Amino acid sequence: MNILIMIIVGFIVGLIARAIMPGTQKMGIILTTILGIIGAVVAGYLGQALGWYQPGDAPGWIASIIGAIIVLGIVGLVRR
Repeated sequence: MNILIMIIVGFIVGLIARAIMPGTQKMGIILTTILGIIGAVVAGYLGQALGWYQPGDAPGWIASIIGAIIVLGIVGLVRR
């Protein structure tokens, strides 16, 4: 059940990040979900590095979206 929730949340976060940065990537459902999951991982890692989260804490929705936007920006730079 935990994996299913992670996939659904990742998809929603990926959709929101793609809506904030339109035209950056043309992605399908699977890549959008992966974007959201990686965004949450990036947000969790940065939050722990900055002392905002304790190890094992999950990042919030806004932090996950910001992490996904960071990933979109990096992918956009690499593709150019």
